[in-house]
Amino acid sequence: MTAGRQDASVPFDAQEVQETDVTTGTTIWLTGLPSAGKTTIAYELAGRLGAEGRRVEVLDGDEIREFLSAGLGFSREDRNTNVQRIGFVAELLASHGVTVLVPVIAPYADSRDAVRARHEAAGTPYLEVHVATPVEVCSVRDVKGLYARQAAGEISGLTGVDDPYEEPKAPDLRIESQHQTVAESAAAVHALLNEKGLS
Repeated sequence: MTAGRQDASVPFDAQEVQETDVTTGTTIWLTGLPSAGKTTIAYELAGRLGAEGRRVEVLDGDEIREFLSAGLGFSREDRNTNVQRIGFVAELLASHGVTVLVPVIAPYADSRDAVRARHEAAGTPYLEVHVATPVEVCSVRDVKGLYARQAAGEISGLTGVDDPYEEPKAPDLRIESQHQTVAESAAAVHALLNEKGLS
């Protein structure tokens, strides 16, 4: 069959449905400090959405650093590059009907705004969720031991401690995970999807 030509063996109406019947995808970016609970909430929500029959992908920040952004450091420029790479992949997946959960710090507002703009330009739904757990709580959780290492002088440039974190001024949802369970936090994001007609 010649590219771009209709297959005569398939009725026109049926072929049109095959080409257009695609479930709307969405990117949900969960931003917040290290150990805020972003990844835990994302996987909880992914399980819930998957059980509903949705196609879901979690773009884990650590995995992206290892495989897609290997070689990048933690300067502002490198962090921006990392965020834009993730944003590109997220929009690509979401444009093909996948609900994409992105639990990535993305500390700078201009980087996050650029990702939103990419989605808006493509007409792909995008939601920003700020997991607004205070640094005092995050440092106690210290899931990866980063706060302890920073305090011991082993590392520097820790977001929210000795490197800036620019909080979203108007996120689509703000979660204070220290006041609710993981399931409740995931349910709040799920409710946002329903509210926006994206579930």
